Amino acid sequence: MRKDAGFTYLALLFFVALMGIVLATTGMLWSTAQQREKERDLLFIGNEYRKAIASYYERTPGTVKRYPDNFNDLLKDNRQLTTTRHLRRLYIDPMTSTPQWGAVRAPEGGIRGVYSLSTDAPLKRNGFTQKDETLNGAKNYTEWRFTYEPPIVATSDSNKTQK
Repeated sequence: MRKDAGFTYLALLFFVALMGIVLATTGMLWSTAQQREKERDLLFIGNEYRKAIASYYERTPGTVKRYPDNFNDLLKDNRQLTTTRHLRRLYIDPMTSTPQWGAVRAPEGGIRGVYSLSTDAPLKRNGFTQKDETLNGAKNYTEWRFTYEPPIVATSDSNKTQK
C-alpha cells in the first residue's frame, strides 16, 4: 500500500469545507445587501405616504383640516370639484411583501402616518435625514413611523393692547 493514497481524498475534503465557508459568507453578505435595499425602499415608500397624507390634509376644503379616513382616500380624493390623486397606487410593504401597513391614527380621526408591520430589527439605526430623524434608535421596523405633522401656526398678539 502506498503512503500517499489518502492525500487526494483529504485534499478533496479540505476543498469542500473551504467552498462551504466561502458560500456561507457570500450568502450572509447577499442577505445583508438585500435587507439594506429593502430599508431604502421602505424609506422611499414611507416618505411617499407622508407626502400624500400631507397633500390630502393641506388640500382639505374649508378651514377645518382633515386626515384621510383610509388609504383609498389617497388614491381618489373626491372632496374637490375635480378628482385629486395624492398617490398613484398603494405600495407593498417591502419588509413584509404584503399590501398591509400599520396606520398611525390622529386624535381627531383619520390616518396621519404609516409604518411597516415587520418586527425585524433594522440594520440602519441612525444617520437619517432631518425629516426621518424620529427613526433614530428604532429597535424594529414597526417603530419606523412616517407621520405628517401640520406646521404650527404662530398666533399674532399685535391686536391686543397692554394696559
